Amino acid sequence: MSIKIVSFRRGRKTQNLHQAVLRLDNVKNREGAKSYIGKKVEVTFSKNSIKGVITRVHGDNGRVVARFRRGLPGQAITKEVKSP
Repeated sequence: MSIKIVSFRRGRKTQNLHQAVLRLDNVKNREGAKSYIGKKVEVTFSKNSIKGVITRVHGDNGRVVARFRRGLPGQAITKEVKSP
């Protein structure tokens, strides 16, 4: 199963760099995404990694919101996320 970052959680004029919307493969509905709440995720870069937790469901198509300890850089969009 692959998990990818789709976007930052954002509003009309702001975006929150500590929260990201994740796409889970093989999850197509809200009920399937609810089972991932509370799971830990980690984005790895060349020298460091940023850890986070899936906190809530985003919409009805199986997307989830993850909150990270540090703000994510812009290069994190479309990056693969691993769950330790």
